[in-house]
Amino acid sequence: MRKTILLFRVGDFYETFAEDAQAAFDILGITLTSRANGKADRIYLAGFPHHALDTYLPKLVRAGRRVAICEQLEDPKTTKKLVKRGIQ
Repeated sequence: MRKTILLFRVGDFYETFAEDAQAAFDILGITLTSRANGKADRIYLAGFPHHALDTYLPKLVRAGRRVAICEQLEDPKTTKKLVKRGIQ
């Protein structure tokens, strides 16, 4: 079990992937989905709206998890490229 969960900002949501998505599902009770991932069979995803961070972050910490947040560092409306992101 990994102790740190990565919350990856995608638009208006914080998304988790793979093992982190399964952990978020177990701890937070949010919906767990999956999608095709190239040659891999499936990858799990789970996310929540960015404005709900104050609700979900304490639950992850109380469950004994550390959390890294990969935040959007620029406004997606101002770029036609991939949005720059960074860990906080």
